[in-house]
Amino acid sequence: MPSLHELVRAHTDLVEDDVSWLQLLMADWQILADLSFADLVLWLPDREGRGYWAGGQMRPTTGPTALVDDVLGTFIPTGRRRMLDEAFTTGRLVREGDPEWRDDVPVRVEVIPVRRAGRLVACIARNTNLLGVRTPSRLELSYLQTAADLTQMIAAGHFPLPGQRSDHADSPRVGDGFVRLDPAGRVVYASPNGLSAYRRLGLQGDLAGLVLTDLTRELVPVRMRPDEETLSAVLGGRDGRATEVGTDEVTLIVRSIPLRPQGERSGALLLVRDVTELRSRDRELVTKDVTIREIHHRVKNNLQTVAALLRLQARRTRAEDAKAALEEAVRRVGSIAIVHETLSHAVEETVDFDDIADRLGSMVVDVSGVEVPVRVVRRGSFGKLASEAATPLAMVLTELLQNAVEHGYADLPDRGEGREEGRVVVTARRIVGRLHVVVEDDGRGLPEGFDLDGSTQLGLSIVRTLVESELGGVLEIGPGSRGTRVQADLPVD
Repeated sequence: MPSLHELVRAHTDLVEDDVSWLQLLMADWQILADLSFADLVLWLPDREGRGYWAGGQMRPTTGPTALVDDVLGTFIPTGRRRMLDEAFTTGRLVREGDPEWRDDVPVRVEVIPVRRAGRLVACIARNTNLLGVRTPSRLELSYLQTAADLTQMIAAGHFPLPGQRSDHADSPRVGDGFVRLDPAGRVVYASPNGLSAYRRLGLQGDLAGLVLTDLTRELVPVRMRPDEETLSAVLGGRDGRATEVGTDEVTLIVRSIPLRPQGERSGALLLVRDVTELRSRDRELVTKDVTIREIHHRVKNNLQTVAALLRLQARRTRAEDAKAALEEAVRRVGSIAIVHETLSHAVEETVDFDDIADRLGSMVVDVSGVEVPVRVVRRGSFGKLASEAATPLAMVLTELLQNAVEHGYADLPDRGEGREEGRVVVTARRIVGRLHVVVEDDGRGLPEGFDLDGSTQLGLSIVRTLVESELGGVLEIGPGSRGTRVQADLPVD
């Protein structure tokens, strides 16, 4: 289906500010659909005056739909719908007319002009399925009266309101809890769900006739309230935004929409939602996240302790082979510690591996001990990787860089061609669920007759095992343009 932006660009003369206004309206028009028990369709005027394009559609959650099929993107020529023509021509709300019959269902249609800055930019057709109409209850009468007020505000350009939008995940909806206030902030009517929400706060009796700001001050401890200005503005129905109030056991979101059908404030619509369980889950997730990060931090500290002990042992060891093995172990433990240090600062269980790769390159060069200065350069991006893949890949990259530096540049003090620096290039590229990693140096190159399958070197054995078994990838080692080229092809999410 086409988006609003696509329809506007292709068929209308609306400007960007008009589109922003319509998007703000559509972010909140679920409220109007639910209060009206009706389907809403946004109609945009064709730039050539040939008719109207359906730029948006919303069905009610409080009643039966009048539009079974989606109409978004459809076109109605001028003359096909008299009420649309009249609303766009006169700029007035059009309610007259007999019901339309659609699939054996009588549908009452009303057309609401949408104004921005005094200009008519679109119209909303409100379609009510009359089969669902019955003698209205007090709740339904309150809904319909509030819908009528919002309708007049849309026609006058006073709605939508900037600020909090109802398309946010935790925003209250009409069915969550409905409260109607008079201009003094006194409750005129509260739906059963709205009344239940306040009874969870400790209210005894009914809400009707009470000043909501005073009642909330009585029920909600000072430490659980917003500041006094916000409390008075939102709970008094003077400002169109949302706030949270509650006790240690209950949390409510209250959203206020001041009603100005004639320009002056005549009261307010308050939507109330009990988000106690939602906030409880949020706290659990935050606690879990903090715990996981603390675990990564402690693992990193423990690995650094292990590395320090191995380094201390290496210094006291006289056998050169044993000392070299311990130093290699220190580097391997250090590469794992870097991953856990990064995870300890991450919000999610993924890491930006580019930072890890750069730090590993610096670590390997700093402790290499070769006479030729070597520089590690990264090209491309590894992107974000899950922690399960980041740890083995960090060890793989450490081993490959270590091999490139030690075996590629050892005993090569004269680089020739006027160059005095070795260069190891790490190239990373992600393509369609695969990560291609290439480590290429310009050093000595592979020894004559090298065979990966027959190699007994511990570092290469570790790399091959991690790439093929742990990461499920493919490893290739061969000559590069000057030195050695190693390529690993890995699956990634």
